Amino acid sequence: MNTALVFDPLLPWMFVALLGGATFLTLAFSIWRGLPGWFLRGIALAVLGLAILNPLWKQEDRLYQQDIALVVVDESSSQTLADRNRQTAQALAEVKKSLAAFDGSLQVEIITVGDAGRDGTLLLSALSEAAGAHSPDRIAAAILISDGQINDVDMLSDFPAPVHLLTTGAPREWDRRILVKTAPAYGIVGEPVQVVVRIEDLGAAPASSGVAVVIASVDGGPEQQFDLPLNEDIPLSLAVERGGINLLEIRTPPIDGELTNQNNRAILSLNGVRDRLRVLLVSGEPYAGERTWRNLLKADSSVDLVHFTILRPPNKQDGVPYEELSLIAFPTQELFLDKIDDFDLIIFDRFRRQGVLPEAYLENVARYVRDGGAILVASGPSFAAVESLYRTPLRAILPAAPTGRVIEQGFTPLVSELGQRHPVTEGLQTGLPDEPPDWGRWFRIIEVVPTSGYTLMEGPNNLPLLQLDRVGRGRIALLASDQAWLWSRGFEGGGPQRELLRRLAHWLMQEPELEENVLQATALGMSVTVDRQMLDGEVGALEVISPSGQTQVLEFEQLGPGRWRSAFEATESGVYRLAENGITAVVATGPATPIEFENPIATTEILAPLVQVTKGGSFLLSDGVPNFRQMNAGRTSAGRNWAGLVRRDAFQVKDLRLTALASGWVYLLIAAMFSLMAWRYEGR
Repeated sequence: MNTALVFDPLLPWMFVALLGGATFLTLAFSIWRGLPGWFLRGIALAVLGLAILNPLWKQEDRLYQQDIALVVVDESSSQTLADRNRQTAQALAEVKKSLAAFDGSLQVEIITVGDAGRDGTLLLSALSEAAGAHSPDRIAAAILISDGQINDVDMLSDFPAPVHLLTTGAPREWDRRILVKTAPAYGIVGEPVQVVVRIEDLGAAPASSGVAVVIASVDGGPEQQFDLPLNEDIPLSLAVERGGINLLEIRTPPIDGELTNQNNRAILSLNGVRDRLRVLLVSGEPYAGERTWRNLLKADSSVDLVHFTILRPPNKQDGVPYEELSLIAFPTQELFLDKIDDFDLIIFDRFRRQGVLPEAYLENVARYVRDGGAILVASGPSFAAVESLYRTPLRAILPAAPTGRVIEQGFTPLVSELGQRHPVTEGLQTGLPDEPPDWGRWFRIIEVVPTSGYTLMEGPNNLPLLQLDRVGRGRIALLASDQAWLWSRGFEGGGPQRELLRRLAHWLMQEPELEENVLQATALGMSVTVDRQMLDGEVGALEVISPSGQTQVLEFEQLGPGRWRSAFEATESGVYRLAENGITAVVATGPATPIEFENPIATTEILAPLVQVTKGGSFLLSDGVPNFRQMNAGRTSAGRNWAGLVRRDAFQVKDLRLTALASGWVYLLIAAMFSLMAWRYEGR
């Protein structure tokens, strides 16, 4: 039972104040005039004022509540380093034992905090959520058992009680890490890119030579080694060898004594792009489809096109004097000997033997393909005649041989069964599989017999129309018709001419998105999906090599013709190397350096502002667990080897009774009596 005297004025406090002021002035006037009964009148007025204040006797039945101590335990990945797990468990046990000694007046709530993925350790968010479930006037203190490396320091701006930090770790900890300060999002294929890195020693690092070994590789390729000075921003030049996504791995070997080697690696994703694609288009003669190739290639701003049309072969004898000709000479030696390797693609459009290119030049073209170049032959009727390119040294690399027959009849080009799976023609033919596409017809095809490679499109009677092949490190394509231009003119509705020729040119130039024999892997967090695509043959087992060098073998599951898939859960963060029948790929799992290990050195600095503003204490567990004591609000909350918990004495009111000190008529009777006494006293 708790009792107290309270007031419940009959008038607003403003009017009470005005009446009090008027009473004071009245009494002052009475004293000034020398009225002898002024003190009796003052008592009467005071009784009336007390009646207006309405004094009540309050009686409460209270249910006192326990104070609450919130103990937040950091169980994030960085707490697994060195001896921190043992320190945490021992500290938690001692804290529980100490707080249990407060005779049931204290309720202890344990909150554990783990990793929050890429967000790191959200310790203060967990504390704020736990505190929000209780009334602030019950919270006695918060006790944090952590290494101090948290990632939500701005989350908790205020806290109603002292916050005490018990820091794990050892005083002489140290670690080495690698930081990528700047890195480009893309790089030019064949040219170096510059990545600025920094190797840092954190904490109480031992004396060293001031130089660290750094190893770098691109897409799991050959490793390059550098000796870099510590604690300086140093640029590294790394070459990008292929288009598409490249994984750059930069690491430094682990050193004895450092806390962890999980921050000794950085993985970057860099998009390799070609600076300018140089294309040589050689048209053997003017015809309606010549502009189709030119328009297609000129529409791409990344293509540098060199186009020659042979209007007058050397063997033409028409009597026109040479000095009167306005035509320029075909620079055969410059294009096909001196600068041929500068081109990414050479297109022979209705080209025929006219004595323009000597045999030695065409032999050099075949060499160019074997060394990684690309040739597209868009054949016309001459391909079936004695002027055919097949009757030159290019015969050794062409994927089909002409029979000498030219078929001139209307037909609708069709994608072959194999072409339905090849990236160049996949998806071009829409609609039902058994229905011909609604494309316009072509009217000429050169009959050829495939000798190598793949047939992706067919003409009448299943004749090969588009034949592709790989030769050495290069590629070649043969289009057995010169009438693709009909689609660009919209004849009979046209067809996907632009998309077909664009894909064909990009496949020849080895753009990665059009590879037909490929092993690809994608990672979502630690889940890895591996897709295998090939046109023929049987898939083998998938070999997976983890960042630490452990190997496992997985089987593929067939999804459809030429497509297989496998999946696994990664157990490490870093670059995994994959291989199947000589085809390799790489994939990065998780962050290269998990946020938990970016800076693993235990610290009190991050939480120091919160500890100070709440008047808590910061303690190193290497010095032992502090003693805990209860204290009154407003007193010092921490000292040497002790931490305080505020005594709140919070309660709930079960029952409330209010009783008036006297009735209104009693106040009036008393006031009237003193007024009468004043009148009688002054009337003598």
